[in-house]
Amino acid sequence: MIVVYTSPGCASCRKVKQWLKDRDIPYLEKNIFKTLLNDNEIKHLLMRSENGSDDIISKRSKIIQESDIDIDSMTTAELISFIKKNPSVLKRPIILSENNFQIGYDEEEIGAFVPHELRNVADNACSQKCLNYKVCGNVREGEKQDQL
Repeated sequence: MIVVYTSPGCASCRKVKQWLKDRDIPYLEKNIFKTLLNDNEIKHLLMRSENGSDDIISKRSKIIQESDIDIDSMTTAELISFIKKNPSVLKRPIILSENNFQIGYDEEEIGAFVPHELRNVADNACSQKCLNYKVCGNVREGEKQDQL
């Protein structure tokens, strides 16, 4: 299951949700201001990010700038507590699945959230017998060559 952490008024959040809807990919939306994140969720987000707090926390957020808070000097417990009290410091959207993790809307990278089975169907859908092979099949063959 894909979980999308969002906030109201977030244009990138709307793009991600629309992208998933357009592809009939089920997801669970968690508005970070309505659904309080628990310690385990925050810890999981921190663990999944390559650079820990740098990936998921906006150091340009108002609360951090105004209070001159040093995120890097916090213990994990202090950081989790801080995020729970100030969810607006989280970058959005945060997209999470069993195998993938993404911050923000990136049109090229979001394709990783298409289930593996559907990607296989799409990759194998067009053969040389297909009427559209000159268009889609040749493009796919070119993409495969580029990957080698």
